[in-house]
Amino acid sequence: MGDISKDIQSKFVSDKLKALINIKYTANWLSSRENEFFKPYGISPQQYNILRILRGAKDRMKVQIVKDRMIERAPNATRLMDKLCDKSFIERERCEQDRRVVYVKITKTGLELLTNIDEHNKLSFLENITEKEAVLLSDLLDKIR
Repeated sequence: MGDISKDIQSKFVSDKLKALINIKYTANWLSSRENEFFKPYGISPQQYNILRILRGAKDRMKVQIVKDRMIERAPNATRLMDKLCDKSFIERERCEQDRRVVYVKITKTGLELLTNIDEHNKLSFLENITEKEAVLLSDLLDKIR
């Protein structure tokens, strides 16, 4: 089991500061694992998030709504969607009544990619905590926000 004090070879002036540093350190660690996981699929974690949002929508959706629902608010969301369009994972469509509004929707290819990812999405590091601990952790993170 990891210990943030040993991992970064540091002492902390308080347990609250230690918790904050531990959250940041763990977030970075998780981000690295996530990037490695998605690399073979040719997408980023942010692009995966966009695909998941569109799968859940079941129909076309305004680009702005997708941006609003993203876990990590990416200033480059339009560019991320451009790349997904280039790979035929999503389709873009302009609104006829208001040319400023753009809709996106997931394609069959995008759905197949998500199915493939879902079948191989083994987050082994989550096996280190119980369901009860996961609820507690989630509640504590919610409390911080």
